[in-house]
Amino acid sequence: MEVFATALPALGEAWALILQPIVLGYLVLGVVMGLAVGVFPGLGGIAGLSLLLPFMFGMDPILGLALMIGMVAVVPTSDTFASVLMGIPGSSASQATVLDGFPMAKNGEAARALSAAFSSSLFGGLVGATFLTMFILIARPIVLAFGLPEMLMITVLGLSMVAVLAGRIALKGLAAAGLGLMIGTIGEADAGGSLRMATYDIPYLTDGLKLVIVGLGVFAIPEIVSLLRQDRSIAKGASLGSGWMDGVKDWASNIWLSVRCSIIGVVVGVIPGLGGSVVDWIAYGHAVQTTKDKSKFGKGEVRGVIGPESSNNAKEGGGLVPTLLFGIPGSGSMAIFIGAVALLGSGEIEVGPSMLKDNLDITYSIVWLLALANVVGTILCIGLSGGIAKLTTIRFTYLAPFLFMLISFAAFQSGQNFEDLLALFVIGLIGIFLRRFDWSRPAFLIGFVLSNPVEKFTNQAFQIASFRFRKSFEEGIDYIFSPIVIVLIIITVVSVVLGIRQAKTIMAEGDVQSGSKRAPMVFLLVIAGYLLVAVINANMIPDFNMTDKVIPLAIGTFSVLCCLILMVQMMRRPEGDVIFADKEVAGEDADAPYGLWSTLAWFAALIAGTWFVGFILALIGFLVAFLRVRAGAGWGKTLVLTACGIGFMCLMAGALNRDFPPGLLQGAADLPWPLK
Repeated sequence: MEVFATALPALGEAWALILQPIVLGYLVLGVVMGLAVGVFPGLGGIAGLSLLLPFMFGMDPILGLALMIGMVAVVPTSDTFASVLMGIPGSSASQATVLDGFPMAKNGEAARALSAAFSSSLFGGLVGATFLTMFILIARPIVLAFGLPEMLMITVLGLSMVAVLAGRIALKGLAAAGLGLMIGTIGEADAGGSLRMATYDIPYLTDGLKLVIVGLGVFAIPEIVSLLRQDRSIAKGASLGSGWMDGVKDWASNIWLSVRCSIIGVVVGVIPGLGGSVVDWIAYGHAVQTTKDKSKFGKGEVRGVIGPESSNNAKEGGGLVPTLLFGIPGSGSMAIFIGAVALLGSGEIEVGPSMLKDNLDITYSIVWLLALANVVGTILCIGLSGGIAKLTTIRFTYLAPFLFMLISFAAFQSGQNFEDLLALFVIGLIGIFLRRFDWSRPAFLIGFVLSNPVEKFTNQAFQIASFRFRKSFEEGIDYIFSPIVIVLIIITVVSVVLGIRQAKTIMAEGDVQSGSKRAPMVFLLVIAGYLLVAVINANMIPDFNMTDKVIPLAIGTFSVLCCLILMVQMMRRPEGDVIFADKEVAGEDADAPYGLWSTLAWFAALIAGTWFVGFILALIGFLVAFLRVRAGAGWGKTLVLTACGIGFMCLMAGALNRDFPPGLLQGAADLPWPLK
């Protein structure tokens, strides 16, 4: 009864916050932005939230949350357009939808597939929100009992699952997470202030890399570059056909399949690191197993759409469980979400046990904003389906320069330094090669996000444990090995064992063909080289600052060991083995008419131009040159699109009171805004 006495008033306060017109307005705005992002294959919630991240600083908490939740909730719904209309997975969570959704579209049943998917997504989202409400009621007393050893162990659990369940080659997942952790330690250490992989010769690195830059670089840039290289429209046709009500009837007649797959989505979402990379395949497998006539799957079976779409929206509710309760990201988008919450208001909100204790009303606001966003998102998706279908027939070459424009502006807002753009380019390169060689990018990102909690909890728990051991051995052991810690250790061991057994069925970057040994081995050597340098650098920290060096040394050494084992495996295995996965061997990347470096040169030219003449002048030159030369547009279309892009940038910067990156010209001349 005490639980309900605390929770019911918080639920009432949450609804009072949510039902304010301005909050609902921000929610709808977030849904519209998520819809725009989700339509483009590969961008997804991580890139969308990364774009929002710079604008969260100081924003009213409930408004910022409404904006972010609106975007997070609708992406698993809107990415269905890419899967059904284009045959391209809109995100990792909609891979299985392609198997039957695209054949249905080719059979003239796109409308039926979309309506069945949207109905399933709405139901799954509501199931996820309901589960989260009930789970918080039950789990709140347990979570509030968590101390530093428990938080450290839950962080290790999250890391172990992310790493092991990251792909067919478990060592790649471990090394990717280790690389993310090591890059996350760059800069000044929290405990003793030692510099790691940063000197005062490069002041920019002293504060470390910003989450928005890592998120955009690892996820947005690789997908934009890949689509741009193919130089075609995203979809070939824009016909939806008829059958909107047929899809709803299909969902209603398969309601119990939707219920079961929604529960699968919630359960998988709760486990940190599994998330979208596996949930749709588990749900799809369940749909196949529970259908008597399996012959239609892969040819346009509507149950093959209902199962995955029910699960991938429900997983967002499940993914919020470890995020809100423990501060452990349940997916890549939740990793960005954690960073964004810390920026809201005056920074008083922090996900984890303290949020359940001090901000229970905000916690429930998040839950039911998620439910409302699913309703609004489904309505908008249905209403805008015709227009979105036509949008996908536009050549991506016309869209790419404006996406480069947006991510450059968003990256600069994270630190207001020109070096932000250079960092974005470098991390983008890392993301491109992680994607190419089938290394898990979500594992890398979550490793980056968890680098600070791992170090903080380890150092603090070590200090307290040392004090208790000095009092008595029994008191120290009781502190370290509490009942909760023991349970979490058992769960971690079980998850690692099961993860290793299941890893071969999980594809970090889809079905990637294997090629020669040379390129994957060169990439591995580069990664191992960086990790080795980072270990040597950490070892140079004086011993009296041991707390600043122990985590980088331990994680770096482990990651180098993983790379060495991978190298031995690569030398022993024949060419064509799955360990040599390379997207440049076969598939869209291999057949693309434009090369990687010539495509990246356009983005590099925008950054170089910004260094000399500032962002707006460089952007004018970039848009005109790109549209004329790369897109082959006429002068009229080029000038109109350039004017629209510059006008949009100025409108956004003016409304948000933001500056543009300056160049050498701005230091030599006093130019009017927006040129300065």
